[in-house]
Amino acid sequence: ILSTHLQGKTLPLDPKEPKQQFFNLSKLGDPRYDRLPFSIRVLLESAVRNCDEFLVKRSDVESILNWKQTQTQTVEVPFRPARVILQDFTGVPAVVDFAAMRDAVMKLGGDPEKINPVCPADLVIDHSIQCYVNRLRSDSLQKNQDLEFDRNKERFQFLKWGSKVFRNMRIIPPGSGIVHQVNLEYLARVVFNHDGYFYPDSLVGTDSHTTMIDGLGVLGWGVGGIEAEAVMLGQPISMVLPEVVGYRLHGTPDKFITSTDIVLTVTKHLRQVGVVGKFVEFFGPGVAQLSIADRATIANMCPEYGATAAFFPVDNVSIQYLEQTGESDKLTYITKYLKAVAMFRDYNDPSQDPDFTQVVELDLSTVVPCCSGPKRPQDRIPVSDMKTDFETCLGAKVGFKGFNVPPEHHHTVVPFQFNEKEYMLSHGSVVIAAITSCTNTSNPSVMLGAGLLAKKAIKCGLSVKPYIKTSLSPGSGVVTYYLKESGVMDYLSQLGFEVVGYGCMTCIGNSGPLPEPVVEAITKGDLVAAGVLSGNRNFEGRVHPNTRANYLASPPLVIAYAIAGTVRIDFEKEPIAINAEGKEIFLRDIWPTREEIQAVERTFVIPSMFKEVYEKIEKVNERWNSLVAPSDKLYTWDPKSTYIKSPPFFDGLPPKSIHDAHVLLNLGDSVTTDHISPAGNIARNSPAARYLTNRGLTPRDYNSYGSRRGNDAVMARGTFANIRLFNKFLNKQAPQTIHLPSGETLDVFDAAERYQQSGVPLLVLAGKEYGSGSSRDWAAKGPFLLGIRAVLAESYERIHRSNLVGMGVIPLEYLPGDTADSLGLTGKERYTVIIPEQLTPRMNVDVKLDTGKTFQVRMRFDTDVELAYFHNGGILNYMIRKMSTN
Repeated sequence: ILSTHLQGKTLPLDPKEPKQQFFNLSKLGDPRYDRLPFSIRVLLESAVRNCDEFLVKRSDVESILNWKQTQTQTVEVPFRPARVILQDFTGVPAVVDFAAMRDAVMKLGGDPEKINPVCPADLVIDHSIQCYVNRLRSDSLQKNQDLEFDRNKERFQFLKWGSKVFRNMRIIPPGSGIVHQVNLEYLARVVFNHDGYFYPDSLVGTDSHTTMIDGLGVLGWGVGGIEAEAVMLGQPISMVLPEVVGYRLHGTPDKFITSTDIVLTVTKHLRQVGVVGKFVEFFGPGVAQLSIADRATIANMCPEYGATAAFFPVDNVSIQYLEQTGESDKLTYITKYLKAVAMFRDYNDPSQDPDFTQVVELDLSTVVPCCSGPKRPQDRIPVSDMKTDFETCLGAKVGFKGFNVPPEHHHTVVPFQFNEKEYMLSHGSVVIAAITSCTNTSNPSVMLGAGLLAKKAIKCGLSVKPYIKTSLSPGSGVVTYYLKESGVMDYLSQLGFEVVGYGCMTCIGNSGPLPEPVVEAITKGDLVAAGVLSGNRNFEGRVHPNTRANYLASPPLVIAYAIAGTVRIDFEKEPIAINAEGKEIFLRDIWPTREEIQAVERTFVIPSMFKEVYEKIEKVNERWNSLVAPSDKLYTWDPKSTYIKSPPFFDGLPPKSIHDAHVLLNLGDSVTTDHISPAGNIARNSPAARYLTNRGLTPRDYNSYGSRRGNDAVMARGTFANIRLFNKFLNKQAPQTIHLPSGETLDVFDAAERYQQSGVPLLVLAGKEYGSGSSRDWAAKGPFLLGIRAVLAESYERIHRSNLVGMGVIPLEYLPGDTADSLGLTGKERYTVIIPEQLTPRMNVDVKLDTGKTFQVRMRFDTDVELAYFHNGGILNYMIRKMSTN
């Protein structure tokens, strides 16, 4: 039967419709299939459907079927997702690379029009809007959108050119919403119906939070831009067949618990379990109690607990969600197909539970209200402990939970004037409170919960101090629709939570400027000011340079901390505020229950809203519609442009071995892609600022690094430019390093440039979890452009290691038990790494130092395909050579 299926034989889904076909895996007659995790069944179906004995082989199908027996081995399998999703920060460089690849193919005598997405690609413009105007201005949304368009017109023209000339690419205009929510509410197919074939929807995306779609039963995860580009060109992803951790949910959450509390609890738990590089699949009766929005919130945070994917198989709740979001015309064939191939789940039926590598569980009744911070999303804190935890962090040594503030300064108070009134700031004062990001703004329960809390707060006479930068950036127009229809939008606005834009704003660092008096007070007192946001990332330096402590919280808690004005508060014992009548108001007095929220949700979140918003999504932005863009098959590069530049990724292959390399940076554990990749605002004293100033730009025109991801000259100068980068060479936080030959302290780019001018290759030394955080291709492209040939680390985050491979940067890993300290490495040695001609995955190679010391490390090329990319100088060069010869 397996052989028959691999010869392309399919079965009709409906006897009355013989032209509608599908590969019926249930007919394999193989008992192993019924024991596979549901997520692995998606991989298997793709392998069966795409088996051509070239990119996908019969042996790959057998490997996936034999998943349980391969858990102790490293087994490589290919996966061809059904589609790709991009956002504009990562999408622009992808389109730049496609344009440059067309040029390169032309130079090699090939047909440039062969460079097109083969796999369908959707690009949602959502990351470039910034919160410049906020609070008590009815035009704040329009002002921010106008500013976004004015500052990014060149980028938008380029993207519109791409949408014209590249087949199979759809652009969702700015102002539509956050990519992951648009994906959940509009782009998801759940089951593809393509040319008469039915198959599971699946995807990869150039944003690590692509995993949010797993909450709807669509298998997807984040990859680097370069890896996504290969998929768009028809290449399968080469992946190690993952372990699958079964996460059993049971029990009933307390009536005051939000989905954010659940997800922060899950995040901390799974970080402790250790799921990096693994799939997590949720099961158990507790799942049936969670809405799709709740599941999507949990799946969204998958990168924060380090898993590749966090999968919730489709069940009746999924079908109800599709009906709610206006997809009722697809429900018949979706249900029929998934049941036919045993991919439809009943979470209350334990007989459907598959085999897992490991099973862990959570009793939902044990979840308590919580936040995470002050510097990492996995550092969960019960709300009842927030005050004491923050005060402990104040005095603790600098680290993930410490600021090293001397005890005598813990109660520093700085007065300042704002709008002709005097206010006080101290450690823990909230200066940013943002309901933002895809984690929560997709979820009606927490968004309506925030609205109901705002309503009760206003009726109790509470307010938010005017200097606090409050904002509301919904994930889609649907959110604004139901907030208005339910009557809570006015109360949110009265507290300062105006709609300031539709997109990924504060969470990505697009928080905009703080009032100057606030910045001066923070600087004067060297205060640990706080940001509270409903996002998923709170790494140092990401949200805003002046908020050293940043906490992830549910939207209702964001409002609560904004009203309190500080995170140094115990809500159980202290009033949130005292109103004008002198009455103490406690948080429990205004906190809505799950029952209250669900009653409003049932009434006001209805299918017609989704239909009305998404019917016009691709046409509603008039400025986008009127934007004029060229339609030539090759892009005409403007040498004066500071936004779009042809990248130097195709200028020849570097030698494989590395001789006498200097160490550019000596780093510790948990260096994130936020530390590596250019992100946020461009500092006025940075190499990138100097570059832009030399081209006639003023600081107000610098825009953000994210908006300039199409210009490699800017991005190279912003690599390792994070002010919180801790370099052991300097023993302090700074975007600088020591140029070892001269002993001078320089900006990282300037030091790298000197090395390159001398022809000296470079290395980076690092500790554990190098490259954790977002799936940022520039965290690999930037180091490549700096001349970094290899990274030597104790361990890597999955996506970043893959991206380094894609750029031809060698990921080296210490052997078990070895570290820089145990080997006596100072980073001031010169390193030679001899790469043999015959390579095998994960082989050991020798590192020789100029001191005479030699030790072995593992080359983290994990698959034969990754070795092929390395031999060709990276994945893009590999694809160019392949496309030019076909």
